[in-house]
Amino acid sequence: MKTNYHTHTTRCHHATGSDEDYVLSAIKGGYQELGFSDHSPWKYRTDYVSDIRMTPEEFPEYVQSIRELQKKYKDKIEIKLGLECEYFPEYMHWLKELIGEYQLDYIIFGNHHFHTDEKFPYFGHNTTTQDMLDLYEESSIEGMETGLYAYLAHPDLFMRSYPEFDRHCKLLTRHICRTAARLNIPLEYNIGMMDYNQAFGELTYPHPDFWHIAANEGCTAIIGVDAHDTKSLEYSGYYNQAYENLKQLKIKTIDRIGFFNY
Repeated sequence: MKTNYHTHTTRCHHATGSDEDYVLSAIKGGYQELGFSDHSPWKYRTDYVSDIRMTPEEFPEYVQSIRELQKKYKDKIEIKLGLECEYFPEYMHWLKELIGEYQLDYIIFGNHHFHTDEKFPYFGHNTTTQDMLDLYEESSIEGMETGLYAYLAHPDLFMRSYPEFDRHCKLLTRHICRTAARLNIPLEYNIGMMDYNQAFGELTYPHPDFWHIAANEGCTAIIGVDAHDTKSLEYSGYYNQAYENLKQLKIKTIDRIGFFNY
């Protein structure tokens, strides 16, 4: 099956296209299953307002929109409703209540900030020191240990800003991969930066050194488009390249995830 469970919407303020446009593009791109996992809202206890996610007040409309599309296109594509969530210990009880109340199909783990974005910077732009690497490792492992998430999205996100894949990165990667393998949590081979890497001649993620270690540690992979525009679902080049890369690595690759049971 050709599937993608990492799809955003305009509610995150950095994606383009209507919800229905993503569905139509997924059908055009040959997907049999499409999961929406926009950035999770958080009910902050402070007056902080994030500029990369919907608010809790906007969430019901998100659910309604995706549920309507499920019905409208049920004969053409399977649509799942989820969220991309961080691990914010102080707010996990609220998140669990949200999942149950709205009967979400799944959530994926996007480790963007250490414990909260109210005071900690984005790992993708600010992991330039060993201290930040340590925080990324700690929160990645803590989040996976909860058992809530279907998989760990862009596990090599830190390479978007860390200058080189050094011995500290190797150690972090082994720890994350061994935890994922032990808990049987897939790692996402995220193709969202492949066009950027190619255009600018840079190496962010998916990072080959990370994935060589993941293969050696017996991890399982799943391809994620991380779609922020509809064209990324219509163009199959990077998806096919990812499949071939994983095949060469001899890493077990899955196309479907586990969903919540109610």
